[in-house]
Amino acid sequence: MRRLKQSRWILSVPLLAISLGASRAQPIQATTPTPPPDFAALPQRPPTPEQLGDSLVAHQRYQAAIAAYSKAPEITADLWNKMGIAYQMLFNAKDATRCYKESLKLDPTDPQVMNNLATVYASLKMYGQADRMYRKALKLDPKSAIVLKNYGTNLLAEHKYNRGWEAYQQALAIDPDIFADRDGPSVQNPSNVQDRGAVNYYMAAGCARAGYTDCALQYLRKALDEGFTTRKKIQADSQFASLRDNPAFKQLLAEQHN
Repeated sequence: MRRLKQSRWILSVPLLAISLGASRAQPIQATTPTPPPDFAALPQRPPTPEQLGDSLVAHQRYQAAIAAYSKAPEITADLWNKMGIAYQMLFNAKDATRCYKESLKLDPTDPQVMNNLATVYASLKMYGQADRMYRKALKLDPKSAIVLKNYGTNLLAEHKYNRGWEAYQQALAIDPDIFADRDGPSVQNPSNVQDRGAVNYYMAAGCARAGYTDCALQYLRKALDEGFTTRKKIQADSQFASLRDNPAFKQLLAEQHN
């Protein structure tokens, strides 16, 4: 298996987002006092089209970013992927799909681009095609928490709840913070209230089994509010057995019962 390149240009659902992680600069101390350089006198190199595009994406100026990327001397697989993400942030699924496919023509073994293309299919409710693309990505990078989470969300949208939860469990085992809010531009996916209810219910079950009571109650409330589950179903579900004597859990069910 090839060594996978590290990239920040991979999308995540149900909050579909670009991870724009920035490195922290370490403080540098001079050993001897020296006058600061006159930076204004130094020649300044203009940014490359890719650097300009990256900056525009960080400021959510996606149309301008696409224009910048397209001026690069060579449109590489990575640039096609970045343009695809920018189009996707503009809700232009057609051009996003085109860019991702062009990227895969140049690099047909990049699991991150496969993941991104799958998120477009999922947003169009083409769940079967999304499934196939996620599985293809996972064959190349089976330890990708983001792809596993996205795959799980897609399975839940297909009402394949047990398999979806299994994918979520694998993602959580790799990265316990995979469901935490991430910085960066985002769009909601899945958009269907019933699908979001399913995601929240299975997240509540996972939190309960892991011993995170507050987290479980938070997701349970969301699932109830979205109409995915009922008080009776929660009481009968053995996954919430550890919560049955919890006063907040009892209060939550009492509120729904009234």
